[in-house]
Amino acid sequence: MLNNLFSAEVLQETLSIVQGQFLLAFWETLYVTIAAMFFAVVIGLPLGVILVVGEKGGLAPLPGWLMKTINVIINLLRSVPFLILMILLFPFTRAVVGTAVGTVASIVPLVVAAFPFVARLVESSLRELNPNIIEMSRSMGASPMQTIVKVMIPEAMPSLISNATIAITTILGYTAMSGIVGGGGLGKIAINYGYYRYKYLVMLLAVILLIVIVQVFQSIGTRLSVKLDKRLKQNH
Repeated sequence: MLNNLFSAEVLQETLSIVQGQFLLAFWETLYVTIAAMFFAVVIGLPLGVILVVGEKGGLAPLPGWLMKTINVIINLLRSVPFLILMILLFPFTRAVVGTAVGTVASIVPLVVAAFPFVARLVESSLRELNPNIIEMSRSMGASPMQTIVKVMIPEAMPSLISNATIAITTILGYTAMSGIVGGGGLGKIAINYGYYRYKYLVMLLAVILLIVIVQVFQSIGTRLSVKLDKRLKQNH
């Protein structure tokens, strides 16, 4: 099998596929991952804040039924496997972007799958904060919104960045899976060539490129987190 994998014919065919399709697939994967992460943060960050400040005894308590509803929705969406969620969301995706198949269409289920995950990560980061810092802010006359924006989020930023790195690598894994139902990018190449046509070398290269992207995101996230942590320590 290894002889066939690296035969001259296979290498030539693989080179042709790499030259013709890999660059576009690479950019599609990056575009979908970053776009999905952006929208997931836009939805998930406020939800994560609400889960902490809106609870009983929190900074700005909300009605119990509302908090329970938010928790149930987040838990439900997190418990559905991504592949099933994509299929269930076909009508919604079609309503939002006009089609249920393709690179842009894959962003919709990715956002729906990712924002509950982001919300829980934000909640986790904010719960790690020293309560004394929040109390001090409140005693100095800061409003709940000022405390959230100027104290809680900046103080939790190193943890938020670290958790954002986890979220974006998870989304990247989901983008590869979206290739099964017509999503673009490296996942589509890996499935179309590696799975359906038994071109394992193409699949291997697509997987290696995905691993490289994960490592780059991980390195950037770790460096940012450490940098921000040092800055906060210097301020204190």
